[in-house]
Amino acid sequence: MRRTLTPALLCLAPAALAAPADVVAVEVRAETGGTYRFEVTVASDETGWDKYADRWEVVAPDGTVLGTRELLHPHVTEQPFTRALGGVAIPEGIATVRVRARDSVEGWGGAEMTVDLP
Repeated sequence: MRRTLTPALLCLAPAALAAPADVVAVEVRAETGGTYRFEVTVASDETGWDKYADRWEVVAPDGTVLGTRELLHPHVTEQPFTRALGGVAIPEGIATVRVRARDSVEGWGGAEMTVDLP
């Protein structure tokens, strides 16, 4: 029996292949004044303005967002890409943080990284 895809099913194919943005590397350095600088590398299956990684966040173990780096444009030809955020204040007593990235279509849910603070 031969099966063919109808046009309606073909329209769903790109969405089925889409994936959320993944954090693939994180470097963190202590800054003067007790803050930290994060350099985060994100991989995303961006297609342009219709789908791209639009932010990454530094998150405390209790879920509190400590820092947000907004990504204001697609990085289709620059994959993976690295962006930095300095001046992130981390409350005393926190030794590790989680870094996650968001996709404009898929939202949160890609690979995250937990990093130790220096």
